[in-house]
Amino acid sequence: MRTTALLLCAALALSGCANRLGNDGGDGLSDDGFANGGLASGGAVPGSADDPTSAAYFQQRVGDRVLFAVDQSTLSAEGQEVLRGQAQWLNQNPGFTALIEGHADEQGTREYNLALGGRRANAVRDYLVLQGVDAGRLRTISYGKERPIQVCSQEACYAQNRRSVTVLAAGAGV
Repeated sequence: MRTTALLLCAALALSGCANRLGNDGGDGLSDDGFANGGLASGGAVPGSADDPTSAAYFQQRVGDRVLFAVDQSTLSAEGQEVLRGQAQWLNQNPGFTALIEGHADEQGTREYNLALGGRRANAVRDYLVLQGVDAGRLRTISYGKERPIQVCSQEACYAQNRRSVTVLAAGAGV
């Protein structure tokens, strides 16, 4: 009797696993409610860096930051290339808005760096608008030198802190 019960339990457990592994009941959806067993089109996990409609993809594949020269808010050729990719992604994914952060290195006064960060964020915003992104989906803020990503008094650190960062948010309002 005990052996029969154990075999019956094992059979039921295996049949449950078979349903999880692809027996979708004919509705085209897996147990988690997604087509393709929970994968986005192209086999990417939704929200992952492999999903071209995700914020993670934008950040890691398209690029979410642009670097600037010392005391400059002019976009370099490399920066423009990154921003063309950002604009293309934003135009293809209208469900996202963006906050463009302007940053500066630690050199100079707090006030000067806040103004410089603002000019950098506005330069990025203006370029994205020229590339067809709706201005209503974009907002800017300057952090000046208050949020460095590298802390040291060397040019290698300063160069990484002179940046703008495009931060995505889902939804229509920024």
